[in-house]
Amino acid sequence: MKIHEYQAKEILKKFNVAIPQGKIAFSADEAVKAAKELGGSVWVVKAQIHAGGRGKGGGVKVAKSLEEVKEYAEKILGMTLVTHQTGPEGRLVKRIFIEQGINIDKELYLGITLDRAKSKNVIMASTEGGVEIEKVAEETPEKIIKEAIDPEVGMQAYQARKIAFGLGLSGEQHKNAVKFLLSLYKAYDATDASLAEINPLVVTKEGQVMALDAKMNFDDNALYRHPDILAYRDLDEEEPLEIEASKYNLNYIKLDGNVGCMVNGAGLAMGTMDIIKLAGGEPANFLDVGGGANKETVANGFKIILSDPNVKAILINIFGGIVRCDRVAQGVIDAVKEIKVTVPVVVRLEGTNAIEGKELLEKSGLDFEVAISLQEAAEKVTSVLSR
Repeated sequence: MKIHEYQAKEILKKFNVAIPQGKIAFSADEAVKAAKELGGSVWVVKAQIHAGGRGKGGGVKVAKSLEEVKEYAEKILGMTLVTHQTGPEGRLVKRIFIEQGINIDKELYLGITLDRAKSKNVIMASTEGGVEIEKVAEETPEKIIKEAIDPEVGMQAYQARKIAFGLGLSGEQHKNAVKFLLSLYKAYDATDASLAEINPLVVTKEGQVMALDAKMNFDDNALYRHPDILAYRDLDEEEPLEIEASKYNLNYIKLDGNVGCMVNGAGLAMGTMDIIKLAGGEPANFLDVGGGANKETVANGFKIILSDPNVKAILINIFGGIVRCDRVAQGVIDAVKEIKVTVPVVVRLEGTNAIEGKELLEKSGLDFEVAISLQEAAEKVTSVLSR
């Protein structure tokens, strides 16, 4: 689950992570009121959407008067903000964050996420703050510092000192950076976060180390332990079909193609999308119906897929391990009869009772394309698109 920047900062503040003062606003008048309450002579007006690159898209402005705060607030609220992470359709801005201006000396990068290869959390830091870390990784990877954290003992002070030294900090800056790093890791670990990214992490001319921006994502499977974080969920920032799919415990992500995919297992779903692309098609979604696929899950999967008007054909790829292929086949037949699927459907079954499942499909009287291999399935589903 993703949350907004101001929400991430509310969490970080609870763990004594240094952040600038700021207030959320939903109108230009609220923005001016927030700026007055914060005081000072410089404020930053920030669009709040679940995407990075807001500054480049015009969603972050520095105001040097209350009049400018109002002007920028009116301009940003209600705009469709397009960034490299939103796609060309952009996101509608419904709230803004008013933050005090900071006397910046250096901009750094800091991130924490899981390194699956090492089965450890890894801290990444760089002197190249304020820019896309992906670009740094591609062009100057030597500028990224990485430190793996042993999950049994957590982050140690010597590791925080090592990172701070690597960022070229000394004296008061170094001391504050160590404190910041230890507090940030504590916040990440305690909230079951899957990502904590501070970009930029700023060092002020007074020697303070602060999170000028903050991004946090959370493991959906652990949210039952954090009702306070779950309350931050903003459905306006999520794809409506993904929200609908979550009601049925379906793992669905909308994409831009025209071949709907229904698969059991996340890895198999990824492989299925790859094969579709290799065959010349474009997957319209990622959809993992889980290991216990049945009539109900298949029917709900069809409803979600067909709610996307771009879908012109569907590929069902089921491996019968936990689930029997003949039961899935019967579920597919019943679901197609029930919800009247109007696009071509290609089905590939493999595993337990796959032969029986194929016989059920072929004798159903419905217009299924049955494939033996995944490659054949991908070729069939892309060929029906050109008819």
